[in-house]
Amino acid sequence: MSPVDLFSPKKREDFEAYEEQSLAPCALLASQSRGRAHPEPEHPFRTAFQRDRDRIIHSSAFRRLEYKTQVFVYHEGDYYRTRLTHSLETAQIARTIARILRLNEDVCETLALAHDLGHPPFGHAGETAMNELMKAHGGFNHNLHCLRIVEILEDRYPDFPGLNLTWEVREGIVKHTPDPTHLASKPYEPESSPTLETLAVDLSDEIAYNNHDLDDGLTSHMFSPEDLTSVLLWQETWQTVSSHYGKHDAASHFRSLMHETIKTIINRQVTDLIQTTLNNLSSMNIKTLADVRKAKVHPIAFSKPMQEKHQQLKAFLSEHMYRNHKVVAMTEKGKRILRDLFQTFRDIPAQLPPHISKKIGEMPVDRVVCDYIVGMTDKFALDEHRRLFDPHARFLHY
Repeated sequence: MSPVDLFSPKKREDFEAYEEQSLAPCALLASQSRGRAHPEPEHPFRTAFQRDRDRIIHSSAFRRLEYKTQVFVYHEGDYYRTRLTHSLETAQIARTIARILRLNEDVCETLALAHDLGHPPFGHAGETAMNELMKAHGGFNHNLHCLRIVEILEDRYPDFPGLNLTWEVREGIVKHTPDPTHLASKPYEPESSPTLETLAVDLSDEIAYNNHDLDDGLTSHMFSPEDLTSVLLWQETWQTVSSHYGKHDAASHFRSLMHETIKTIINRQVTDLIQTTLNNLSSMNIKTLADVRKAKVHPIAFSKPMQEKHQQLKAFLSEHMYRNHKVVAMTEKGKRILRDLFQTFRDIPAQLPPHISKKIGEMPVDRVVCDYIVGMTDKFALDEHRRLFDPHARFLHY
């Protein structure tokens, strides 16, 4: 082989051919994409799904995830997870699952990086508040708002609104939920089951979420290892890890043993999910993408014993972390801030920055205000609230 051959560049068609040869018959293929709402020429080197991933990473909404939180408000501590770090952890788990099951890694990574774009500031409390405030307009759902961001709100291209992602990725965004039938509108075929890539990201999200909340909860002393003795998934894994590293004193090496335990829990869950999924695909006789679309039961799943342990861990976190008095105080404060912002902007839209207020003629004022607030980071929402309601606050320049 000549030196020229060794360094000959690969083209988009080479990557598409590789997918067709190496991925499972039930995986998504870039060459078979239904395309984009606004037709564009194909890229010479990147597949359609690779371009979707890159567009998500370069979007304004993705950058804001750095200052949007899951449970803790952004200033409570700089070692807690944010929506950005959670999205990266979800993507890492989803890519591992996709690689072993021979699914499309590019789609999984794209959906994982995009799945939290539609969240408002202040974590779950923010979504609860926005759902109440938008009740007259059908409520608020972060998956649907994520779709709105990538289809309409992102303003980066002169030829079309949004990011103009492929149909498959947009469908995966709206069906990133255990029951997508009530969210998916007609263009996204609510009667069809989600792709395996979408399902893999959905469970990767749960694995990442529960395990980093374990980490954050222990780090913040919201609960102790002793509180976790009734949680089988933790207790079984902790005992295994402690036994393996018996030469270390558990008290003095707690943090390293804690991280090893959480890492091992993730490994256990991912391994269980992969093996269970392989068994399900075989028993359900799923061989093609069409078979996946027709499946009435999701083939990507935990085994029954692991699902029970997973639910037990979720219940523990709900009781000991999300209902912790400190978290409740923070989340209630976040709700009040969003209610105040929504009401004052709705009642006096002239307070909105000009590039936002000019949209009121194109859509209802409530929708304009909702879009503006949901796009805020925790810090920006706090600053806006201070500017509007603190008589001593200085005006912020836009």
